[in-house]
Amino acid sequence: MLPAPMSISILPYDREHDVVIIGSGPGGEGAAMRSAKEGKSVVIVERHPQVGGGCTHWATIPSKALKHSVQTVTEFRRSSLFAEVSDRVRFTFPQLLRAADRVIRKQVAMRRDFYLRNHVSVVHGFARFVDESTIEVDAGEGVKRKIHGKHFVIATGARPYHPPNVDFAHPRIRDSDTILKLDHTPDSITIYGAGVIGCEYASIFRNLGVKVNLINSRDKLLSFLDDEIIDALAYHLRDQGVVIRHNEEYDAVEPVGDGVITHLKSGKKIKSDIVLWAQGRTGNTDGMNLERLGISPNSRGQLDIDDHFRVAGAENIYAVGDVVGYPSLASASYDQGRFAAAHIMDETSSKRLVEDIPTGIYTAPEISSVGRTERELTAEGVPYEVGHSLFRSLARAQITGNTVGMLKILFHRESLEILGIHCFGDQAAEIVHIGQAIMAQPGEANTIEYFVDTTFNYPTMAEAYRVAALNGLNRLC
Repeated sequence: MLPAPMSISILPYDREHDVVIIGSGPGGEGAAMRSAKEGKSVVIVERHPQVGGGCTHWATIPSKALKHSVQTVTEFRRSSLFAEVSDRVRFTFPQLLRAADRVIRKQVAMRRDFYLRNHVSVVHGFARFVDESTIEVDAGEGVKRKIHGKHFVIATGARPYHPPNVDFAHPRIRDSDTILKLDHTPDSITIYGAGVIGCEYASIFRNLGVKVNLINSRDKLLSFLDDEIIDALAYHLRDQGVVIRHNEEYDAVEPVGDGVITHLKSGKKIKSDIVLWAQGRTGNTDGMNLERLGISPNSRGQLDIDDHFRVAGAENIYAVGDVVGYPSLASASYDQGRFAAAHIMDETSSKRLVEDIPTGIYTAPEISSVGRTERELTAEGVPYEVGHSLFRSLARAQITGNTVGMLKILFHRESLEILGIHCFGDQAAEIVHIGQAIMAQPGEANTIEYFVDTTFNYPTMAEAYRVAALNGLNRLC
């Protein structure tokens, strides 16, 4: 169990604060730290007993910790050094959850220390707006206090979408939050929704030896990715044993005595021990009395914002993170929070998210990309070329045994400007940042020739950039 929340600082309720932030996930944290560094009076209101938000407790941190644990198990089983014992060792899903919980504890302690050192007051309870300068915090057991602020930042995040005809109270039906309370390793699982969350959990459970059915309502996986990466992901998931069904929609989810039957509109019936619903997210705006301020969330509970993250129709209220929708990434949420705070401090601030935000998907193998895809460049009529580096040809990958994967660089045939970086394989989410740094350089500094003229450590996975650059330049004519 995590330690009980403790009072970080004494909060004077009887005065107006410069910035009041609702939610302590990445977006709220970014806004709080930037505001505090400017010497402002900052209060964070968190409805849950511990700081960190969904990112720390139910989403990014636990799922990535689970993926890392599964990868460690897979490498252990694959290693010839442990061949005599690996077949006799079994790992369970609850064991992996305990490993993830240790990471969560460290994250919570670190973040509480951030707030303590920066004199940010943390109040636990549910926040509702009374008017444009006041919220009421319900701490439970009849305890309610009002907090006054000059500016507010809504960073309440999002939760899994629950269709009304699916019984999420049944122990065999889980969403991406409640799957983290599963107390056993199922023999089989049906994952409805083949987005990022669905694909990541498909990798996790399949590499634990669980039979996985992945139901996709579209015609391909993760259609926002480059087609070659999509094909690679689908191939390797199937190669691991995941059964993928495209263009399917659910009709009903029926719990039975020994499992759950997922009825599809195509007439198919899929039975498994449990169902993981991974389709859609809803912004956490319910019950905040936003309508009283003339603010109307959309049908997904999300808030409309301007270029400075200010909520439409409200001069002093900002919103960041998953509650505003795209891109719904922890990394971007933190920057959104910082930039919203920058605008609060100085309304002439022009800080905003970079145009090309990297995507990291923690499947097995990992995926990461930044910039445009081949499909987009072709549609725009951009003359581009492709450079490839296959991981199986890299010495570092051969040493570690992680030879599945590739790096793909898209660049302009004439200017040699880097247009997109797409990576599939071990450490992809790390590798992509090297290309991102060069791609973000102004003018002629963004060139694929950088990778040809630069000396990389050997052996490293970063060397893939030199190999891919040479491969691409050799295609020019």
